[in-house]
Amino acid sequence: MNLSPRENWRIYLLLVLLLVSTVAVFVPLGGADTDDSQTNLEYGLELSGGTRVRAPLVGMTAEVELEGASARDIESSVASQLNRSRTDVQVREVRDGQDTVELFANEANGNITQADFAAALQTSGLDATTDDVRPGVTEATRQTAVNVLDSKINSVGLSGGTVSTTRTPTGETFILVEVPNANRSEVLRLITSRGQVELVAHFPQQGGNETTYRNVGLLTQEDFANQNFQAAQAEGNQPARVPVSLRQDPAQNFSDAMQSFGFTDEGIGSCGYRPESGEDPDTYPGYCLYTVRDGEVVYGASMSPGLARTIRSGDFVKDPAFVITANNFSEAQQLAIDLQAGALPTTLDIEGQGTTYFLEPSLANEFKLFSLITALVAVFAVAGMVFLRYREPGVAAPMVLTAGAEVFLLLGFASAVGLALDLSHIAGFIAVIGTGVDDLIIIADEILQSGEVNTSRVFESRFRKAFWVIGAAAATTIIAMSPLAVLSLGDLQGFAIITIVGVLLGVLVTRPAYGDILRTLVLDDV
Repeated sequence: MNLSPRENWRIYLLLVLLLVSTVAVFVPLGGADTDDSQTNLEYGLELSGGTRVRAPLVGMTAEVELEGASARDIESSVASQLNRSRTDVQVREVRDGQDTVELFANEANGNITQADFAAALQTSGLDATTDDVRPGVTEATRQTAVNVLDSKINSVGLSGGTVSTTRTPTGETFILVEVPNANRSEVLRLITSRGQVELVAHFPQQGGNETTYRNVGLLTQEDFANQNFQAAQAEGNQPARVPVSLRQDPAQNFSDAMQSFGFTDEGIGSCGYRPESGEDPDTYPGYCLYTVRDGEVVYGASMSPGLARTIRSGDFVKDPAFVITANNFSEAQQLAIDLQAGALPTTLDIEGQGTTYFLEPSLANEFKLFSLITALVAVFAVAGMVFLRYREPGVAAPMVLTAGAEVFLLLGFASAVGLALDLSHIAGFIAVIGTGVDDLIIIADEILQSGEVNTSRVFESRFRKAFWVIGAAAATTIIAMSPLAVLSLGDLQGFAIITIVGVLLGVLVTRPAYGDILRTLVLDDV
């Protein structure tokens, strides 16, 4: 048997790729997220259990022409007209495109109509009508939401979670969150809140004979320097806290505000507000630094003597580090997650148009077992039909082994790229087995059923003829599957990706390798 590397390099290429796939599937590579200690394969929701949430982002978008108007002024004006926070309004200026103004959701969003939004835009100096306003948000906002949710999931260690957008046939766009091995309540708690964290100064203000109290927003997520936010447990008299540092400009503004409002003098140590007391934070007597999350005061902190001294001396601006405090470690941990991930621009409409789905891990394990059984049945069924047709182990056995090698290469691909396998991918594997053996049968029939093969030239001529048929069929399959692979069509996308990759591996690697094996066997028998 001639196994010269020069003449049979395709066989050696197949062997090398099988070795690479073995490493990708079985060898621990450190960064792999393994389902167990035996393989590096990852499993999606349907094979590991977990939660899937699909919901649109709530909001309204007006397409307008800003014509040089200040985006910040428009945001403030629209927010004031509608009695909303400025963070609920987003102006996007698009060069050589359509400018937009978005109104995001909060709990009171149901009271604002498209006509109200259009009227607020008109009052703010923009030429807008109700026809310019549509439900939904912009693509940029959706992408921001995807990034924030993905960061939140990673921050709490929910491995294998994915966040993406999906579009329905009617044109609606949804955010799709899938988190394996996580229960519904855990995922909903993480993604339903916007996670807007703000530091607010609360201090007395003399007005005539009465003392009133004023709230001034000082810091938001954008003002903190990039860092790995970590919650710290309560120690001694210190509450649970999150160490933070500020960017340069916000640090200077914070220092100036603290001195201007009196926090560094009479305001030192004067806040005893606690949310559980039931007192109104807006009228609480004292100087407080409120930690506000999604519009709710979660903690009231006093100005410490050490921080006040640092601010007065000017050293704070040089090293703007301090701590945000919370009532307990769980609350501090949530603040750290929100600071790390950033705030969602708006909420997900889970109760209205959204859907949630939870699969028990025990049931998912049954799906995994049945998927394996189905794949084995498919392999043995194909192998049986091949042996019945050819009655020649020397032809049929390499055919079945080559088809199996193709599936193993696909497993190596899935492991290498971190593809989380679901039932749709398993269906793709089974389809690849069928189409792969079909192509190998075309090669065998063309070579063996067209007369005696006496020379290598005759073999190559018949093989090329068969390969043209296989190549044309592969191109047709790839073209047909490509729209399914690039569009967000749920399970169909996974099926299409595996099918396309399988076809490419077959045409480029396994079919040529089988041709070399068959040539060696046929010509050795001559």
